[in-house]
Amino acid sequence: MSRIRSRDTKAEVSFRQFIWARGVRGYRLKAKFRGKPDLYFPTAKLAVFIDGCFWHKCPKCFVKPKSRNDYWDSKITHNVARDKETNRLLRKEGITVLRFWEHEVKENAEKCCQKLKRAYEKNIRN
Repeated sequence: MSRIRSRDTKAEVSFRQFIWARGVRGYRLKAKFRGKPDLYFPTAKLAVFIDGCFWHKCPKCFVKPKSRNDYWDSKITHNVARDKETNRLLRKEGITVLRFWEHEVKENAEKCCQKLKRAYEKNIRN
């Protein structure tokens, strides 16, 4: 587990490169509030998380490990609960939260980018 990255995963880096190539600017990589979003747009108060399918229990592609079931059930359940609490706290502070699954970014980065742009524009207008 020591080799598992919490930042700059392949999905995050490729998505950042993708949106940068399409002119999306103004984000921060190190936001100083709970949840540590992968991207944060301060002017739009928009936090973007790219969740790993295994670590955050993707409904489409999560595969339960075959060994150490008690450990993994506890770990994954805690991650999912923490994500919900983070979403709640950020929304309470007026921050819009977008969450993309790792497979969504890999399979259709354009769709994720469009969703990001729409949320950004909506927040800027308000």
